[in-house]
Amino acid sequence: MAGLTQTANAEDGRTIVSVDAMGGDRGPAAVVAGISLSAKKNPDIGFILHGDKPQLEKLVARKKPLAGRVEIRHAEDVVSMEDKPSQVMRHGKNTSMWSAVDCVRNGEADVCVSCGNTGALMMLSVVRLRKLPGVNRPAIAVLWPSANPQGFNIMLDAGADIRADEHDLLQYALMGASYARNGMELQRPRVGLLNVGTEEHKGRPELREAHELIAQNAESANFEFVGFVEGRDLPGDVADVIVTDGFTGNVALKTGEGTASLIGRLLREAFKYSPLSRLAALLAYTSLNRLNKRIDPRRVNGGVFLGLNGTVVKSHGSSDATGVSAAVKLAFKLGQSGFSQKLAARVASAVSLPQDTLQSSETNN
Repeated sequence: MAGLTQTANAEDGRTIVSVDAMGGDRGPAAVVAGISLSAKKNPDIGFILHGDKPQLEKLVARKKPLAGRVEIRHAEDVVSMEDKPSQVMRHGKNTSMWSAVDCVRNGEADVCVSCGNTGALMMLSVVRLRKLPGVNRPAIAVLWPSANPQGFNIMLDAGADIRADEHDLLQYALMGASYARNGMELQRPRVGLLNVGTEEHKGRPELREAHELIAQNAESANFEFVGFVEGRDLPGDVADVIVTDGFTGNVALKTGEGTASLIGRLLREAFKYSPLSRLAALLAYTSLNRLNKRIDPRRVNGGVFLGLNGTVVKSHGSSDATGVSAAVKLAFKLGQSGFSQKLAARVASAVSLPQDTLQSSETNN
């Protein structure tokens, strides 16, 4: 594959995305349909597809946009949603997920995308790609539709690890701020710490200690710390980056996705209620379509693993073609810009230093 990757990157200018085709709930058909949508929209993407080769060859052959854009790597086994991460590490070398991550490790692809088991993907990524120096717990950063001018807020951790002490939360703040600067071009992002209230005396002891640590390092790390924020601020304009532990973040994420789906369903039911409401829906079609795109969780699908020596994008397990395409779009953007290398260097320089010795030289991270 090295030859294809070199040709695609050097001669064709393509960014190579390594895709685990077998891990999602909807199977490889949805994954292939998703990368086909991406290929149709963007000629600068090339793919390494991992999974059952005979099955994938048939699926790829039906998608004209993928002609000459895909190499298929055969993988005998699949990581199921029920597999324990420890089992995958012991017996998963022949899985599509392992093969997909290793393409990034070996420099054959710029970024990896998988819809598979989150815990297994995170452990596999940590072991195969290794953590950045100074990072204790990598985090999953997700984009949350918001009222901010950039249209999204960054929330982390969204489920990489259910635990996080005050030092982990400080690292999340530093990594999230770097992601916001480099990925969303926010020169001085605002960082908030998720809690049950905005008062400084509220919350668990580790949250209050994290509040103090983040506040101490905000100026030297070039971000604005807005203090504690609440759940209602996730889609708001109070902060650009919202920091929390993986348990709370994952619950919030799934709640937001469910709420968005419910709103969409209720709107459709309301506009079908009577002939007059159906006419109103027709007149408001353009506005409703814009609203649907803003709240559709499939269109902001893809969590980025931060804190690793390589970029991995976790797509939702139940992603359809639209969701997979959104994750690939995010992966392409990160891979094309060399985001992994830039973020690795800057995050490493930030998190590897003791919090009381961060220097003003970090202000551009």
